[in-house]
Amino acid sequence: MLRFEVLTLFPRMITAYAAESILGKAQERGLIEVKVTDIRDFAEGRHRVCDDAPYGGGAGMVMKPEPIVAAIEAARARLPGAKVLLMSPRGPTFHQSTAKALARHEGGLVLLCGRYEGVDERVLRYVDEELSIGDFVLTGGEIAALAVMDATSRLVPGVVGNEASTATESFEEGLLEYPQYTRPPVFRGEGVPAVLQSGDHARIARWRRFKALHLTRERRPDLFARLTLSEADEKLLSTPEEDL
Repeated sequence: MLRFEVLTLFPRMITAYAAESILGKAQERGLIEVKVTDIRDFAEGRHRVCDDAPYGGGAGMVMKPEPIVAAIEAARARLPGAKVLLMSPRGPTFHQSTAKALARHEGGLVLLCGRYEGVDERVLRYVDEELSIGDFVLTGGEIAALAVMDATSRLVPGVVGNEASTATESFEEGLLEYPQYTRPPVFRGEGVPAVLQSGDHARIARWRRFKALHLTRERRPDLFARLTLSEADEKLLSTPEEDL
C-alpha cells in the first residue's frame, strides 16, 4: 500500500478529489491510503492563525513555521519512513520518472501545501525535497499535491484496471502518446484511420510508433532531442505514412 498524508489549510480541496474515480476505488481496495491533515489544528490561539506579515516588508502573508513543523513532525510519527515533499515553484520539476520513483517509496509520502507568499524559509530544514509541477504560479500547493498524488498512485500495481495502458502513455520512453480513436467509425465526416480497422497488429504497432515519433518531434522538440533512436525508428521516420 502506498500511503499519502497531505498537509494543507484547505482539507476539503484534497478529500473531495481523493474520494472520486480511480483514487477513491484504490482506497476502497486498500491499494493506497490518503490522510488529510489541517495545518490549523497545530496552530495556537483561539483563531488558529497560520500566517503573518513578511519580515522586511512586501505584499502578502507568509505561512508561520510553528504549525507547519508541528504538522510535519506529527506526520513523520505516523509514517516514520515517509518522504516529506514541499510543493514549491523553486523545486525540481515533477516528471513521469519522478512519479515512478515516488511510487516505489515504501515509507509513504507527506505532501506539504504552501499558500499565500509561501512558507517561512526555516521550514525547509524539516522537509526532504521541494517539488514543482511547472513554471507557473498557483494560489496554493493543493493542485500540485493532487497532481503528484494522482500521477504516482496510478503507477501502483492494481490501481489502473488495465496496467498495460500505463506502459504506452505519453512520456513513457520519452515519447508523446500516439492518437487514439473509438466508435463511431465516422464522426462529422471524419473517419478513423484504416490501419486501425485492419486487424493487422504488426502494421498497427508500426503506425502507432510512427505517430508517436512524429508527434514528439513536432510538438515537443525538447523531448525528441533527448531520444536515442534505433535504426528501425530512423527508417520509420523516413517512411511516408501511406507506405506503413
